[in-house]
Amino acid sequence: MSGGQIRSARGESRTALVRPLSVPPWERQPPTWQAARPSVIADALKRAVNRPSGNWYVIGASRDVPAGRPRGRTVAGVELVAWRNAAGELAVAPGACPHLGAPLWESALCGGRLVCRWHGLALDERGMGGWQPFPAYDDGVLAWVRLDRAGGEEPTPAPVLPARPRPGRTLDAVTTQVGRCEPEDVVANRLDPWHGSWFHPYAFTRLTVVEEPDPRDGDRFVVDVAYRLPARTGVPVRAAFTAPEPRTVVMHILDGEGASSVVETHATPLTPPGDPRPRTAVVEAVLATSDRRGFTAARRMAPLLRPLVRRAAARLWRDDLAYAERRCRLRAEGRFPG
Repeated sequence: MSGGQIRSARGESRTALVRPLSVPPWERQPPTWQAARPSVIADALKRAVNRPSGNWYVIGASRDVPAGRPRGRTVAGVELVAWRNAAGELAVAPGACPHLGAPLWESALCGGRLVCRWHGLALDERGMGGWQPFPAYDDGVLAWVRLDRAGGEEPTPAPVLPARPRPGRTLDAVTTQVGRCEPEDVVANRLDPWHGSWFHPYAFTRLTVVEEPDPRDGDRFVVDVAYRLPARTGVPVRAAFTAPEPRTVVMHILDGEGASSVVETHATPLTPPGDPRPRTAVVEAVLATSDRRGFTAARRMAPLLRPLVRRAAARLWRDDLAYAERRCRLRAEGRFPG
């Protein structure tokens, strides 16, 4: 496939630039329910949730844990505090002070040490008695924590990370939304590409699944889709969806505008396993890149562009969390058709 072109399911080549779109009325677009076979989605989900994670969980964006200020998080029912040590490295530890249980996310950060506001106990990444930090990992975009008791798997020294575009050529933005569902419901939503142009007609059109998962050959979905823009224009691309670990689905742009860009969707449980009212945080990282000359200028405007990217992602996930929450309720009631 040549750069700058993608090939549709009918074999015709299409330029990857912004182009006018002939969009049928929503109710007249080709239905996708016959192609969206529950067994295909269920089998892809089963393979995904059985992949190893090394017990790593995304806690949020790296830039959301700034130097000089601790942050509080809850993952799988475990209260956490995240901060930067004196060297600027990410540290994550139990969120309750070992003295009398004060919330450490409200502590002062002095020289990389947490100083409890209740009684002045100072703590750092070396730990104290039974209060010991958890393994943490900062990949430059996302912050991770390893919780071996919650994960119950063989631990690994680092999380499973997908291929990403070169950092020096990337504009990244991270969005977090919370829903009443389990991580598998979020992953199942992303492993159903057929809903895109029906459920998100304001964002996608002319979506065709051109490749379904084959466990012997990469286990991925490949779609041709046009991202809608104002004035009945759009950007056609070819994208692949894969699930490298049980709580992550990654979309890679294979061809078209922004080729090599990545969207990572991470589902982090907030409640403990088996909680009757599960809650999950969707942490989505958009890592955009382009060979166009103007993209360098766009990267310089990252602080202005990130809120726009986050707003677009949040709109999509308001819809998709409704999908995931509905799926979770039907499963709990034994009514899910899968």
